[in-house]
Amino acid sequence: MPTYAVQYTYDERADVRDAVRPAHRAYLAGLAATGLLRGSGPYVGGAPGALLVFSAPDEDALQALLADDPFHLEGLITATEVREWDVVLGPWAG
Repeated sequence: MPTYAVQYTYDERADVRDAVRPAHRAYLAGLAATGLLRGSGPYVGGAPGALLVFSAPDEDALQALLADDPFHLEGLITATEVREWDVVLGPWAG
């Protein structure tokens, strides 16, 4: 199954992010439990955003997962960059 690196850029509404974060993290925890989400977390410092690493059957399936993220549903994500990633070394390598 392909691996995808996803970069979120958040808007400046930290108060809304804080309110929606529990639902966002619960949603991602469910994806992690199924093995679809390999890891995720916010960037430290700089512009608000996060890096997420997924395994998904294809990019259409990945886009469906991203569309259901509570941060996306609340309009907190201003940009999403998706790149298929060929993991050749480390614990995520095939």
